[in-house]
Amino acid sequence: MLSQLMVLFGFFALVLVAVYWVNRAVVLFDRLIADGHSAGVFLEFTALSLPGVIMLVLPMASFAAAVYVTNRLMGDSELTVVQATGYSPWRLARPVLLFGVIVALMMSALTHFLVPASVSQLKEREVEISGSVTAQLLREGAFLHPGPGVTFFIRDITPEGELRDVYLSDRRQDDREVTYTAERAYVVQGENGPRLVMVSGLAQTLRLETRSLSTTIFQDFTYDISNLIVQTQNLNLRPRHLATWDLITRPAEMAEFVGVPVSRINEELHGRFQQALLGLVAALIGFSTLLTASFSRFGVGRQIVIAIFLLVLIKLVESAVTDPARNNAMLWPLTYLPSLVGLAMATGLLHLASRPFRRPRGAALAEGAA
Repeated sequence: MLSQLMVLFGFFALVLVAVYWVNRAVVLFDRLIADGHSAGVFLEFTALSLPGVIMLVLPMASFAAAVYVTNRLMGDSELTVVQATGYSPWRLARPVLLFGVIVALMMSALTHFLVPASVSQLKEREVEISGSVTAQLLREGAFLHPGPGVTFFIRDITPEGELRDVYLSDRRQDDREVTYTAERAYVVQGENGPRLVMVSGLAQTLRLETRSLSTTIFQDFTYDISNLIVQTQNLNLRPRHLATWDLITRPAEMAEFVGVPVSRINEELHGRFQQALLGLVAALIGFSTLLTASFSRFGVGRQIVIAIFLLVLIKLVESAVTDPARNNAMLWPLTYLPSLVGLAMATGLLHLASRPFRRPRGAALAEGAA
């Protein structure tokens, strides 16, 4: 049974990751490619977002695997035969429990190591590309506004990197507006940042007070474009970017570092342990709910709906305890309430599946005949 659970878990996890990852990739593609970034940057960002997607879908994959395997075993009457030999629901739940523990360990590796590292690296890369002159300025056939009061246009970019028919309007000074046009231009790297070298062009200066226009023809002109890009120097780190070990050993220091109260650090730390437990809870809920079903030619559709409803209740409990745990550092035990509620549900369902208060059908018929 454990081997079947692992195989189906891998299948459902692969399908769900593919679906969620494609949706995430479409959003990233629209944002990055539209900003002029290369396909390599897009692939890097989608790869860094993958651990978070996997963490999101693993509990759902464990639930789907437990429901599918249990439904198939019941449909083939294998569980009925095993129960007839004396196996109780508690004993049948052992492989599911072991399966849930394996999923919880996978989730722990994601929540404590891979996801914090990936989101931290993703944040750093976002800051780096926010100041990319090549991505934000070198786009042909579009009027760009890289900064307040600046308009930039390039008609064409040759394979050699030459810019054709360049238009640059600088309206950042209060008393004048300067417009540059050039037949050709090049972007070169200087000591203090990138420079735009314009060749065979015209500079038109409009003085706003006198409304006078002066023109200057130049053969070559160098323009500093490093200050056109507003770079984000502040990483704006959040608790989810921090390593678990730092959250455990230095909660007060980490709270001051990211600018949040200590209660938010505690909620993030214990929330990572809670997320790992959800894989175990989801598998037990799916198995125990289907085990309460009696034989029916209509299958176990009702039990599957009940199992999904129970998972929704667990998520509602999780949503209800999030704000109190974030606002009060002493209420961090509430973070584990969803898992405790789920384990209590699974225990009650297994107890119901053993039917301790139900008399055997044969005894009831014999009593009725008497």
